[in-house]
Amino acid sequence: MKTARQNKIIELVEKNEIETQEELGELLKQAGYRVTQATISRDIRELKLTKVAIDLERQKYIVLREHNMEMNEKYVRILRDAFISMAKAQNILVVKTVSGMAMAAAAALDALMIDGIVGCIAGDDTIMCAIRTEKETEAVMEKLHRFIGDNRTSEKE
Repeated sequence: MKTARQNKIIELVEKNEIETQEELGELLKQAGYRVTQATISRDIRELKLTKVAIDLERQKYIVLREHNMEMNEKYVRILRDAFISMAKAQNILVVKTVSGMAMAAAAALDALMIDGIVGCIAGDDTIMCAIRTEKETEAVMEKLHRFIGDNRTSEKE
């Protein structure tokens, strides 16, 4: 029963934008599973579900896969090692890197699939990231600051 329920949770999380445990519980009940809040909480922990931003106001559960976590740490390390500064120009984010590191850092940004980044173009020491909206550019900058640490510089426009 537990394995079937947890498989259903993974299926539901991958097919729906589930923001709360209550929403997950309701979907499970609709699928024929009788669950308590404690069971849902335990399943979330065991399945290593985490929340990611959908947009600036909403979040959803996703399944964290161990391989992805290890790779994400490597990508973050590349960003941290390459990063010099960043500046925004409306919905364009320009990231300055150590000479010769822009391509690797842009590939890391793409691999991290940061919500809001449409794509990156890299030169030798500069990356241009196209962001969907100006508002999302701020959110992307905040996320990058968390990845690389707050001791780095950034410029606004």
